[in-house]
Amino acid sequence: MQNLTVSIIQKDLVWENPTANREALEAMMLANTQPADLIVLPEMFTTGFSMRPELFAEKTDGITSKWLQNLANKTNKTITGSIIIKENKNYYNRLLWVSPTHPVQSYDKRHLFSYGKENLHYTAGKSILETKINNWKIRPLICYDLRFPVWSRNTTNYDVLIYVANWPERRIEHWRTLLIARAIENQCFVIAANRVGTDGNGIYHNGNSMIISPKGQVLLEVTDCECMESITLFHNNLDQYRSAFPALKDRTI
Repeated sequence: MQNLTVSIIQKDLVWENPTANREALEAMMLANTQPADLIVLPEMFTTGFSMRPELFAEKTDGITSKWLQNLANKTNKTITGSIIIKENKNYYNRLLWVSPTHPVQSYDKRHLFSYGKENLHYTAGKSILETKINNWKIRPLICYDLRFPVWSRNTTNYDVLIYVANWPERRIEHWRTLLIARAIENQCFVIAANRVGTDGNGIYHNGNSMIISPKGQVLLEVTDCECMESITLFHNNLDQYRSAFPALKDRTI
């Protein structure tokens, strides 16, 4: 099986300014010449974690989706991250999975952050998305989903778990601990892209975007910087570990 090269973008998002964020992210992606199969953006990468969806919601085939499709075709990479979407009078925190060769796929955030009143403005999703790159089975999730391990339970032998997030510095140790736990318990690689900077509510984010091995080893971690970092994952490492320590075979549910 082919290897998987992943790039994480960690960005200080301009508060509620989709045009500025698209321009800055595009500049980062086009300036980076490292080869990659997948680029992972943060949660709500056009606005930050805004609770004003009525002002910034788009259609699934709206301007940001078309922008992502153009970039995916230009770079020949799959790109993912979440934005605010309106559909059937409801607002969703929706992850878009945009490939140069396949139709756009999506996942709506299942667990809404009531502490930040997300549940008052958005509708929760109901379905899991599992997709593929180079025959790697991938499950993308969003931020607060990280705290609910039943939702990420690896009953399908997926290879990679992705989290896109706006996770604040004040709870960053929870982020690190839970990401490592998700990798260990699901025997998979974990890719986690977080934002940096202070948002429009005065909440500071220090990033700590990470890539973690199935053994729980931190392969990549970046903090307190705007950056685009890449790493190659090797499927034979995953296969060898699962074969040597086949814990997933003992699942009862």
